[in-house]
Amino acid sequence: MQGTLDLLILHALQRGPLHGYAIAQTIHLLSDEVLKVEEGSLYPALYRLELDGAISSKWGLSENNRKAKYYEVTRKGKKALAEQQQTWNRLSSAVQRVLAR
Repeated sequence: MQGTLDLLILHALQRGPLHGYAIAQTIHLLSDEVLKVEEGSLYPALYRLELDGAISSKWGLSENNRKAKYYEVTRKGKKALAEQQQTWNRLSSAVQRVLAR
């Protein structure tokens, strides 16, 4: 569903600054390896979130000494995350009710 990727990215970044590959890996591992975020979806979402002011970025070195862009949640992003989590909880609950009938 639209906006779900943004929610997952913001949630992953709550743990601290991460580079793109680490964000994708975090989502994959937290979903018990069910969700896989492809680069073609991840990087446009990161760009959009940064333009919106929900995340910020700075360059650093990855674990294997490669230059990587690290992203972190901003104050605006934390607020957006809380709102999106409420919306997701309401929506998923409603879908569950429909499927239960």
